[in-house]
Amino acid sequence: MSSRERILGRVRRALADAPSEDTPIERAYLREHGDRSVEETVELLAENLADYRAIVHRCTGADLPATLAGMLAARGSKTVLVPPGLERSWLAEADSEQVPDRVESTPHELDRIDSVVTACAVAVAETGTIVLDGGPDQGRRRITLVPDHHICVVRVPDQVVSSVPQALERLDPARPLTWISGPSATSDIELDRVEGVHGPRTLEVVLVDTQASVEVNS
Repeated sequence: MSSRERILGRVRRALADAPSEDTPIERAYLREHGDRSVEETVELLAENLADYRAIVHRCTGADLPATLAGMLAARGSKTVLVPPGLERSWLAEADSEQVPDRVESTPHELDRIDSVVTACAVAVAETGTIVLDGGPDQGRRRITLVPDHHICVVRVPDQVVSSVPQALERLDPARPLTWISGPSATSDIELDRVEGVHGPRTLEVVLVDTQASVEVNS
């Protein structure tokens, strides 16, 4: 018997009780890590967003217009890019010039915009990730990649999930998904961090407590 035959014989014996290729393999992946309440999940999201150097704000729905106006004023933003489906009341108190998103806008025109305000599709607590799917209140992908300052509004708790598998269940894979974990940044081989390379240098996230707003209005 040759060495080749001996090796193949050992392989056959090792695979004798292995399931056939047609047998499905079940993998019991965890859908989330730990048993958290809604409040704990939101807290985890805020912590992980901050860990990724995003600036986190919290407010109620009633306070959102004033919160956004204050953020834009503090930034000194004279212009703010607005997706077509963004709720108009959100920027009702802002003094910045509201620039509508246009298909014909060039990258150079978008680069001159001071800030952009969008909503999101879902936010993942365990990874501190915000997902945009190009919906009307989020706009095209490039409006959140070219301007240097992005304000993203997350409705709490409706848009917050614990894990990536839970987020995937809410998303349409055919849509243009953008997964954001903190401001754009990269590091070279010497670990020198540079921000703003592939997107906005500053990411601010507003966690809007929609339940608190309902309780106040009820």
